[in-house]
Amino acid sequence: MVRAATTELTWDELGYPDAAGLPRLRRQLAAYLARARVDPGQLIFCAGRLDAVMRLCRGLRAAGHTHVAVEDPGWTQLRLTVAAAGLTPVAIPVDEDGLRVDLLHQATAARAVIVAPAHQFPTGVVLAPARRAELADWAREVDGLVMEDDYDAEFRYDRHPVGALQGVAPDHVALLGSLSKTLSPAVRLGWIAAPERWTAALTARDTGGTPPPVIDQDAFTRFVASGSYDRHLRASRLRYKRGRDHLLRELAARLPGQAVGGAAAGFHLLLPLTDCPAGAVVEEAARADVRLASLDDYRLAPAEAGASTLVVGYGNLTDQAVPGAVQRLTHAIERVRAGEHGA
Repeated sequence: MVRAATTELTWDELGYPDAAGLPRLRRQLAAYLARARVDPGQLIFCAGRLDAVMRLCRGLRAAGHTHVAVEDPGWTQLRLTVAAAGLTPVAIPVDEDGLRVDLLHQATAARAVIVAPAHQFPTGVVLAPARRAELADWAREVDGLVMEDDYDAEFRYDRHPVGALQGVAPDHVALLGSLSKTLSPAVRLGWIAAPERWTAALTARDTGGTPPPVIDQDAFTRFVASGSYDRHLRASRLRYKRGRDHLLRELAARLPGQAVGGAAAGFHLLLPLTDCPAGAVVEEAARADVRLASLDDYRLAPAEAGASTLVVGYGNLTDQAVPGAVQRLTHAIERVRAGEHGA
């Protein structure tokens, strides 16, 4: 696809690029995003989700916003990006039904929020239907902006895809997507399906950013149009589902009775620990060359007393590596439980 792009792009298209993105890519992706209601004129191409958040936050700041609500726990880089744009991140807790929209109503300084309704990171929960409706109503009530992070929406294993919130409230929701998980972070290609009133700010010289390379944009247009992207996603879903199932079987064998969360989608699991601190297990496992995280690492506000949960990623694990990794993880948990951590 890249070879075809470099051969067939016109002289004009190889000049300074359209700030919003290659027009035919915008048309192609608008047709592809069946889960959302997107007009090609609403699509702005960028260098990924963080670039999208930075552009939107610059636009919000220029419009007089001072605070942005973020999910807690949530992806650390999102709140760091909010702060880097000169806005104050406001932590809104997440429970088993997703973002606590009732608490969002109380955070009166924030009229914008970043949320991942389809698969929240790192908890893995899906925003409940009642919460989705409440969130859309909140955005209309405060004339605010919901930045919908379409995180892992393409990688659902046991459920049908979740409809985009953007389709419910297109005037108040900006849908953010990228190829970082579906292809590679190195591609640096993402998009924003923005409400019409925000599109000018997203391409303005002072709030916008540099569009992705035109050659990459054209190659991705061809990749989608040919059906190759869909075939790639189908094959990837099967591969990651097999990896997840393998990991679940090993965990069940090594840690019988261990609760597991967040398994329906994405590339990680949650392991709640009732009798030992997750942070100590993370440190002990690292000594055995097993990299994990504690759920507390993704929190902005302190967790409840006694809460202890491991975040176990499997996206980069080969099938051959799974048994040994689970064995070393089990040994780390046993050592912490026995009081041998660090010994």
